[in-house]
This record gives sequence, C-alpha cells and structure tokens, in this order.
Amino acid sequence: MANDRNNTEYMRPIRRIVVGGLVVFLLALFLLWRIDSPRVERFRANLTDRFVPSFDWALLPVTKAIEMVEGFQSYARIYEQNQELRRELRQMKAWKEAALQLEQENAKLLDLNKVRLDPSLTFITGVVLADSGSPFRQSVLLNVGARDGVVDGWATTDGLGLVGRISGVGRDSSRVILLTDSNSRIPITIQPSGQRAILSGDNSAAPLIEFLETPDAVRAGDSVVSSGDGGVFPAGLLVGQVAIGTDRRMRVRLTADYERLEFLRVLRSHANEVITDPGSLIAPAQIGPPAPSEAAEASQ
Repeated sequence: MANDRNNTEYMRPIRRIVVGGLVVFLLALFLLWRIDSPRVERFRANLTDRFVPSFDWALLPVTKAIEMVEGFQSYARIYEQNQELRRELRQMKAWKEAALQLEQENAKLLDLNKVRLDPSLTFITGVVLADSGSPFRQSVLLNVGARDGVVDGWATTDGLGLVGRISGVGRDSSRVILLTDSNSRIPITIQPSGQRAILSGDNSAAPLIEFLETPDAVRAGDSVVSSGDGGVFPAGLLVGQVAIGTDRRMRVRLTADYERLEFLRVLRSHANEVITDPGSLIAPAQIGPPAPSEAAEASQ
C-alpha cells in the first residue's frame, strides 16, 4: 500500500510537467505559424523542408488505407456493373428464345403459304393445341371444329406435306389421326413408276408400304403422293419419299415435320356427286330386232 501511494505521488508531478510542457509547445507552435515576419517565414520554410519529407513513413499507413478504400469502392462499382450485365444477359436470352419461337412460327406460316394445292380445294388453318400421342395412338388436337365447318375424314397438311386426317370433331376442336398411327390407312401413288399401294401406319416414324403391285419398279427416294382412290384424300398431296427400313421392308420417310407441329391446314374435301336418277342415264344399244311396241312407235 505504501509503494502504491509513493508511485501515485511520484507520477502526479511528472504528469503535470508533461501536460504543461505540451501546452507550452503547442502555444509556441501556434504563435510561430501566426507571426507574420520575413525571418519567421524563412524559419518556417526551413523547418518544413527539413522535417516534412521525412514524415512519408508516418503517412504510409494512411496512404495505404486510402488506397484500400478507393480499391474497395472500385470493386463495389465493378460488382454492381457485373450484376447489371448479368441481368441484361438473362433478359437478352429470354428475348432470344422469344425471337426464335416467333421465327419458327413465321417460317411455318410462310411454308403454309407456299404449299401448292388444287385451286378447287379450300382450307382452314388451325393451331395445334396439344399432342395426345402415345405408344398406341398418335394424334393431335386442333382449335377448329364443327363451328368452323370441319368434317370427319378431311385431310390435314403442314407447310411441307400430308400429316393425317380428321377423326373426331367437337364444337371448338377436332382430333387429327397422324399417318404414323396404327389405325391409319391411305391409298398412295409412287412416282415416277405410278405404282399404287396402301400407306399403313405402325406407330413408327416411317409408315409401311403395303399391297404394292410391282415392288421391283420402286426405288428408294421415289416420291410418294396421295392417289385419291376411294375419295379418302384429294389426289396429288405430297406424303414423302420411299425408304428401306432396317427390317428390309419398304417404308415412307414422311415430308411433314412431326417434331414441330404447330399449325395445320385442314383441306375441305367435297363429296363426289351422287346420281339418284338412273332414268337419265344413256342405256346401252340393243342387239337384234326391236320389240313390237318400239316398232309401232317408230312407224307412227
């Protein structure tokens, strides 16, 4: 306890001396810089030249701290710019996807406009609502139906070739059975040989060619069109090209793009004229003498 008291009594005068000396020094320094005299001015200049350059080492931490703050601010600005560029890039990707979809739809519509059809045929274009295909049934739904005059059995095409036929009509929609469906059977003609056959779907991408009259007259790559037999489809609609399958059977590589069915053209097929008055037909000429009643009429 005595030692602590002695240390306290000893430190108190020293503290007073140090504080007093510091105050005096600061006052003298203040007066030195406030005195307006040539001699004092020269003294201040000499003092500045002597001691200020040697204080660079003392200002080094401050300089480094300032550089770190400026670097951090620059990094923050770069980070914000990077985030902004990322947002713009995501937005541009979304615009790119939208542009590609519009380009594809535009291309398909242009393809539909380029299809050459019989001038007597009229059509209505529908949008594919859904693909209801399955391993056992392949079909699509269109947004046109009975209110648009669609009838069962009408042919449908995309911008490239024949796709299928209407099979089931509702008020606002209709179902299209594709050529690849196992229930699809259509008569076809193979060019340039003119061979007639039946295109039979088997739920594969390349339907079979069945009931071919002369297989030797057909070559891979020959064009396949609808024959119009039986009044099922209009004649001359492009179907595809002949191809040889892995099972060595003749198949048809379809021209229609089944991977991207977005718009389909429904062809209005007009029924054949039905003759209801057989009396108006020209009877075949008779061989032999005329009947007595006919001879009497002739003499009159």
